Amino acid sequence: MAKLILLRHLKSQWNLENRFSGWVDVPLCKEGIKKAKEISKKVFKNKIDIAYSSPLLRNQNTLVRILDYVARKYPIFIHLDKGKMKKYGNFTEIHKNYLPVYISENLNERYYGKLQGLNKQEIIKKYGLKKVHLWRRGFEQTPPGGESLKDTYKRAVPFFRRYIEKDLKKGKNVLIVASHNSLRAIVKYIEKISDKDIAELEIPFAGIINYKFHKSLKLKNKNIL
Repeated sequence: MAKLILLRHLKSQWNLENRFSGWVDVPLCKEGIKKAKEISKKVFKNKIDIAYSSPLLRNQNTLVRILDYVARKYPIFIHLDKGKMKKYGNFTEIHKNYLPVYISENLNERYYGKLQGLNKQEIIKKYGLKKVHLWRRGFEQTPPGGESLKDTYKRAVPFFRRYIEKDLKKGKNVLIVASHNSLRAIVKYIEKISDKDIAELEIPFAGIINYKFHKSLKLKNKNIL
């Protein structure tokens, strides 16, 4: 029976400063890093065979930090997107001490366009709480110059179906460490959440969702850690 564990990254510096991050590559903050040991114990109660993440530092660094507490395990990052990192970074040997981590921009956060770097509270004052909430949580609403959740869904879910479902069908336990909206898109797909109801879904910093699947990939149960 395959398990899928979704982990939102530890709190970043711009999360701390209440800024829109999007695709801006910001580091984890000290507060976030302090939670790594606690989160590691929860995630690695399960045997993890393979992991997926995005090129954003906050996602990859979360993975590195939580693996610090797992004996003799360290990540090997394998790039799936086109470019020299995919071509030149390939290797074939898989060792028991490695955790293979496949990297793709398809798991990046929603692109927030002109809002990136701006303070969320100031944007709420300018545009109103309702509009900003829809930009952040609605399915079809698009922030100025950015992506809607629908756009994020269109890249994250085909990637999930192409790579991660294949691993789950083989009975592998998969960990995805990613950003809020790419994970929300995947949850929407797995749980068949409506376009309207997805606006209510929140995953906290370092939030963990644990799914178990039957061999047919029919969802057996869900556990929020």
